[in-house]
Amino acid sequence: MSHASDSFKCRKTLSVAGKDYVYYDLKEAEKNGLTGASRLPFSMKVLLENLLRNEDGRTVTADDIRAVANWTEDKGKAGHEIAYRPARVLMQDFTGVPAVVDLAAMRDATRNLGADPKKVNPMVPVDLVIDHSVMVDFFGRKDSFEKNVDAEYGRNGERYTFLRWGSEAFENFRVVPPGTGICHQVNLEYLSQTVWTKQENGETIAYPDTLVGTDSHTTMVNGLSVLGWGVGGIEAEAAMLGQPISMLIPEVIGFRVEGKLPEGTTATDLVLTVTQMLRAHGVVGKFVEFFGPGLSNLTLEDQATIGNMAPEYGATCGFFPIDKDTIAYLEATGRDKDRIALVEAYAKAQGMYREDGIADPVFTDTLELDLSTVVPSLAGPKRPQDRVALTEAAAKFHDALAEISGGRKKNDTPSSEGDSRYMDEGATGVNDVPQDTRHGQTLHAVEGVEHGLSHGDVVIAAITSCTNTSNPNVLVAAGLLARKAHAKGLTVKPWVKTSLAPGSQVVTEYLEKAGLQSDLDAMGFNLVGYGCTTCIGNSGPLPEPISEAINENDLVACSVLSGNRNFEGRVNPDVRANYLASPPLVVAYAIAGSMFVDITKDALGQDKDGNDVFLKDIWPTTQEIAEIVRETVTREMFENRYADVFKGDEHWQKIAVSGGLTYDWDDRSTYVQNPPYFEGMTQEPEAVEDVRGARILGLFKDSITTDHISPAGSIKKDGPAGDYLVSHQVRPVDFNSYGARRGNHQVMMRGTFANIRIKNQMVPGVEGGVTIHHPSGVEMPIYDAAMKYKDEGVPLVVFAGKEYGTGSSRDWAAKGTVLLGVKAVIAESFERIHRSNLVGMGVVPFVFAETGTSWESLGLKGDEKVTIEGLADVKPREIMDATIEAADGSTRTIKLQVRIDTLDELEYYKNGGILQYVLRRLAA
Repeated sequence: MSHASDSFKCRKTLSVAGKDYVYYDLKEAEKNGLTGASRLPFSMKVLLENLLRNEDGRTVTADDIRAVANWTEDKGKAGHEIAYRPARVLMQDFTGVPAVVDLAAMRDATRNLGADPKKVNPMVPVDLVIDHSVMVDFFGRKDSFEKNVDAEYGRNGERYTFLRWGSEAFENFRVVPPGTGICHQVNLEYLSQTVWTKQENGETIAYPDTLVGTDSHTTMVNGLSVLGWGVGGIEAEAAMLGQPISMLIPEVIGFRVEGKLPEGTTATDLVLTVTQMLRAHGVVGKFVEFFGPGLSNLTLEDQATIGNMAPEYGATCGFFPIDKDTIAYLEATGRDKDRIALVEAYAKAQGMYREDGIADPVFTDTLELDLSTVVPSLAGPKRPQDRVALTEAAAKFHDALAEISGGRKKNDTPSSEGDSRYMDEGATGVNDVPQDTRHGQTLHAVEGVEHGLSHGDVVIAAITSCTNTSNPNVLVAAGLLARKAHAKGLTVKPWVKTSLAPGSQVVTEYLEKAGLQSDLDAMGFNLVGYGCTTCIGNSGPLPEPISEAINENDLVACSVLSGNRNFEGRVNPDVRANYLASPPLVVAYAIAGSMFVDITKDALGQDKDGNDVFLKDIWPTTQEIAEIVRETVTREMFENRYADVFKGDEHWQKIAVSGGLTYDWDDRSTYVQNPPYFEGMTQEPEAVEDVRGARILGLFKDSITTDHISPAGSIKKDGPAGDYLVSHQVRPVDFNSYGARRGNHQVMMRGTFANIRIKNQMVPGVEGGVTIHHPSGVEMPIYDAAMKYKDEGVPLVVFAGKEYGTGSSRDWAAKGTVLLGVKAVIAESFERIHRSNLVGMGVVPFVFAETGTSWESLGLKGDEKVTIEGLADVKPREIMDATIEAADGSTRTIKLQVRIDTLDELEYYKNGGILQYVLRRLAA
């Protein structure tokens, strides 16, 4: 779209290597009235350019532009709303399938409203990378990769057929097939350009590469100076349909880095330290920008690792400016030479190029870290921000075990190993510990094998996820550690499920070239697939005897993974303690086999001559790692691997596609169904209804994640979703995961609030998605209760504590909520993405307006009724009254603040959701 406005007279031409590019010159704009623009954080300069280029007098005004330039005065605290237009959209298949389902449904609905379905197309480039579907069914064998790929296509044929149709039916939409890599690594290594270009009216326009992604770890590409973050599928759909993203001008927290990482530490240790610091500081809804001399001592992959974890520290993004390392990385990964020249020239012309010695930008607030203070670390057992120093990991696991296992008592008598241990019930002291123990824990028999199983045993060790598998330094470190361990005759414990799932095929190439893949294979870390695997709950089942031993004896088994997420119930239903760690530590814990081993002091095992081998004996040096990276990671690898990235393997090419402009829906499909959002929709929206006499579906405490609300992992046989699949002749072995079935609303609404670890306080002491239906007082699954209320014509509300909706930007957490009949969610605070997703589906988020108020302080039990009036005329962030009627008929009024934050969000809400809003505009 062309924009006539140029209030600050800054539309200029930049000539690079014989080509002319039109650009919006920030230095010129500063001369023409935008005082202070040159002192802005680099991330804010990207926003400023976005508004200058998109100024149209309606969605972007000169006042909006001034508000960004004035940032150095108010530092983001003024809360001014702007309309931001990212250059492109990135999707993965879990969140991408429902987005394409919605696009297909919108084509049907456009036709029903009498308009042309061809109008429904992405208006900005969209790339969808299929990376979330591969599961670790086969591991520790040479053919693991081939077997897992076969299983993946067998499970996901319906979804893949649908996505192939989409890639042909829609313009501006590309699909990277399965088995290629993780979306964030493909984005970093190939899709991103740092400076984007497009043709418009015969000119080439250059501007910063920006994006939103339907996965919260989109922020990884912030390491390449690409401003991007995760949004719900709902927001992403709006962005790809040409809607600006409505956002408040953010505060920007500057994170100053100095010094150099000490020998023996990794980028993973650094990122866990940064995550803990920023979580403690509080950066939800804020940008974080890294600066300082220490940046010159981090590789670009290290920066991408830090950017990746922004959702874990709670920030919108974790941005790094363009510098010489950015240019070197673009060169090393095979980007086009003209593009690389443009990136450097553009960044320097715009004042977006970082060099040591230049004055630091102005920030809202700053933190500092001296890299030399970073120590080897893990994070766990439940949250990414709960960092523990490696030296304390064993002791801290002792402490955590009591809580996880439900109040197991700490034994006061030291065991023979010199410190107090958690004994199994009945053990009163060291003399009472049975002989068949390991690390002071009773061993329980495992059918068919000689080894037992006890608390603290590591049953999953996974090198997995975008966070670390894009970083050659930590992967080479894992390979070297495996090589040295193998040479000394160490082996992985037989109860550990090992896996290696790199983020791109380039990784396999350099590991093989260095000869390290054979060492990893020897330790059981065979390639299992290119995808997220363990990090998103696709760890696959544990061997049955192991699973049975854990469940029969209520054992707290552990996983160690190089991922970014370790929430309860996420990695594997049998595993209750999950630790994030660097890839080399993942290999070390696979050898140790237990969280009770203090791997900084205890021997990992014995060599061929019976001598103890310690971690320090096999830990590679920084120099060893650097030498191998230098020798093996080449530009040609990236050029070759990405030469035909959209082509796919023979499986993908064999998929037959049916349907043309609109999709040929199959009523029998249990994967892809036409969703009900547009049923009975008219061209004009109906008036908003108040919430009257609503029943409470759930009372939840703090930190309810989108995983709790809409799990992505395995589907239980004995729940509403399992019942539905069985009734459709799907065998439990073929249930696949919730994530894979996101294109079917029937499965997903039955899975809403169905996480095995969610705790609804209306049913104290019970885990899983159950509630009490009122006034009957009957306990039942949340889905069943919601359907009963729907039949009775009763609206629903949900109450929660702080940080409701943390975690992945999962659109089904909002879609499922609305399909269950929930009209409002009332919490102490919300995570950014989930709040906007609720609004985007027509559910009102409220927070308690009075400090210190919570559903607990109000003494709610769940049998009350809630009424909120005045929603037809609601204004953004308005304070409203809610009436709560107790079971005895007594009433009281409380103050709530509506968290519809902007006028655009209000439009979405009044239309019943963002999709309805866009569809009405397209049809008009």
